[in-house]
Amino acid sequence: MNRFLSLAVASAMVLSTTPAFAHARLVSATPGDGATVAAPRTISLTFSERFAAPFSTVELEDSQGRPVALTKTVSEDGKTLGGSFAAPLTAGTYRVTWAIAAADGHRMTGTYSFTVR
Repeated sequence: MNRFLSLAVASAMVLSTTPAFAHARLVSATPGDGATVAAPRTISLTFSERFAAPFSTVELEDSQGRPVALTKTVSEDGKTLGGSFAAPLTAGTYRVTWAIAAADGHRMTGTYSFTVR
């Protein structure tokens, strides 16, 4: 009986702490992965939870691998990382590379591409 009770208590502890192990994930991006769009002036990446803005980055490269200058922005709720461009993007394929530090300290990274017509 003690073994059963110990197992039940241990299981309850593990299951009750599971949300603490969840990490931020990319919920949406504009322009989205694989999208073909008119020349945007901004990009926006929304995550499932707040992230540490000072330790988070977003970068953009053109099809030749050249960096595109952007001004990083973070939403008031701390869940959206963005970038604005001084001028509209020209036609071509672009690669977005992002990195965030989630509230639990875990670093998440990703890349995706979109095309400007």
